[in-house]
Amino acid sequence: MKAIVVHEDKEGYPLQWQEVDAPAYGADEILVDIHATALNRADLSQRRGNYPPPSGASNIMGLEMAGTITAVGADVTGWQVGDRVCALLSGGGYAEQINVPAAMLMPIPNGWSFEQAAALPEVFFTAYLNLFMEGQLKSGETVLIHGGASGVGTAGIQLAHQTGCTVIITAGNDDKTAACRELGADLAINYKQEDFVERIRAYTKGQGVDLILDMVGADYFERNIDLLKPYGRLVFISTLSGTKTELDIRKLMGKRLRLIGSVLRARPLEEKIAIKAQFMDQFWSSLVDGSVKTIIDSVYPIEKTEEAQQHMLENKNIGKIILTVRN
Repeated sequence: MKAIVVHEDKEGYPLQWQEVDAPAYGADEILVDIHATALNRADLSQRRGNYPPPSGASNIMGLEMAGTITAVGADVTGWQVGDRVCALLSGGGYAEQINVPAAMLMPIPNGWSFEQAAALPEVFFTAYLNLFMEGQLKSGETVLIHGGASGVGTAGIQLAHQTGCTVIITAGNDDKTAACRELGADLAINYKQEDFVERIRAYTKGQGVDLILDMVGADYFERNIDLLKPYGRLVFISTLSGTKTELDIRKLMGKRLRLIGSVLRARPLEEKIAIKAQFMDQFWSSLVDGSVKTIIDSVYPIEKTEEAQQHMLENKNIGKIILTVRN
């Protein structure tokens, strides 16, 4: 089979679509012919050697896929060759085939394209995990999502809106804030034009927010702490602006705040299966009926992965960037 290979020994870590060994599959696994996969910022880090895959995972980039089952492990029930499926991966999505634990598979809803399905697993699981399982978001609460136009942001806006929460987001231009409002954001702030702290304080009449989903890190830390209500929660899912900052512990104590660090890829398979099951229990019907949807920014053939990653690196996307592997 073919896959995207990173040439780590060359300047710029160039990518090449080339022949590699096909994956083997175990008794409790499924072999899938991949039709589409999607980009995540973790791919950019992995490409440069800064985010190695978990032990035992494929060293090929790609954290999600959609495709058709081509072989079924001996102990697998409920799936058959030809079924259209999508799944979260620990790696291996930028390829023609992947082996997946059967318990991680989800059916592709009727009428969905492979591109739509490939945009689902990573960002919706990440948003669900960190808003509802880690962040304990409840109906009637106010949530601030930084990076609202990202894949995780566009998923999180919809899930929080469906739950009856007030949703506030930050994004880097007016096109992005407009897109976020269409998805259900009650307040969308262009952080390059406005002080998001002042705007949120005015909007909430000084009350602040119950939960913050943050992918920025160090640069936003103090402002995030100041915006949280008593008993507020701050969930870190990335550190785009840096990893180190200072903390006034008295603020944490005085408002009884909770700071939560979270990752998805490195979690044990059993935890990922539980995340998938809880997400499907709560929101699968909303995906099937179209009230929640995957947001696709652009679609590239797998041979243009370099161009697609550059598009993400330049922060141009609203929603997911998709790679098509088969016609």
